[in-house]
Amino acid sequence: MATVSGHTATLRSKRRREGLRTLAFLSPWLIGFSVFFVYPLLSTVYFSFMKYDGFRPPTFNGLTNWTYVFSQYPFFWPAMRNTLWLVVIMVACRVLFGLGIGLLITKIKTGTGLFRTFFYLPYLAPPVAATLAFAFLLNPGTGPVNQLLGDLGLPQPGWFNDPAWSKPALTLLALWGVGDLMVIFMAALLDVPKEQYEAAELDGAGSWKRFRYVTLPNISPIVLFAVVTGVIQTMQYYTQPLIAGKTASGVIGAGAGQIYEPGYPGKSTLTLPQLIYNLGFQRFDTGSACVVALVLFALSMAFTALLMRRRSGLITVED
Repeated sequence: MATVSGHTATLRSKRRREGLRTLAFLSPWLIGFSVFFVYPLLSTVYFSFMKYDGFRPPTFNGLTNWTYVFSQYPFFWPAMRNTLWLVVIMVACRVLFGLGIGLLITKIKTGTGLFRTFFYLPYLAPPVAATLAFAFLLNPGTGPVNQLLGDLGLPQPGWFNDPAWSKPALTLLALWGVGDLMVIFMAALLDVPKEQYEAAELDGAGSWKRFRYVTLPNISPIVLFAVVTGVIQTMQYYTQPLIAGKTASGVIGAGAGQIYEPGYPGKSTLTLPQLIYNLGFQRFDTGSACVVALVLFALSMAFTALLMRRRSGLITVED
């Protein structure tokens, strides 16, 4: 009996040492996760129920911040609609366009390096510079794009000066810098086994069937990665719509004290990250800014969970 008890104690001691060793290896990640994710998240939840301007001590005010954001703050729902529009339309267009460019370049026999460089270089342009360039090109009065459309007898949109065209203009800007997805998709496409294409050709499969039943199942994890990261990046979309709206409204380059209405034109370029900055750093309403941040976090988690489900169509089930 004593031998069995001693053996059990030895096993427990061994498991304890293994657990401590595992915890020691995990400690850098656990510390980083706690400091840079758990603590900020809990603090955001805490301040969302507080009246806090960043200077005086926070005081509890219940659901006042939540009520204000959802029912009284006039910019929240337009920003929500714009953010969801960009997540659905912009992400889908970027993934499809990046995949199409990747397929095209992998089929080219000569000049592959030149075309790859040509499509990748726009991605390296700083966001502010790229947005300013697009605001100039798409200027409804003096921009070369509208002049060319006029010469061809086509309609001349207002682009960043028209609420109906501002988000499509931002989508064009995003498609111009699709080089990152192009490179990722090219690497995935080149890894598809050629034997599968040869077998599909022997079975009489055409181009579409080879893509549907050979290419797409092999690159579906990369498509999922592109969609999920695209959703997360678009949820944080801040610089381009802000600079585009300011440039179109004429605020950039104006003197000090210039009043700027967020989301020009007509709140059509307003996004949730802009609200967080506006509430937290311009109005010093930290509680309401935390509410918007939590809504943004919840949306990101919901989209990611939806996309990660097997029934979403982006994850293939292997037998």
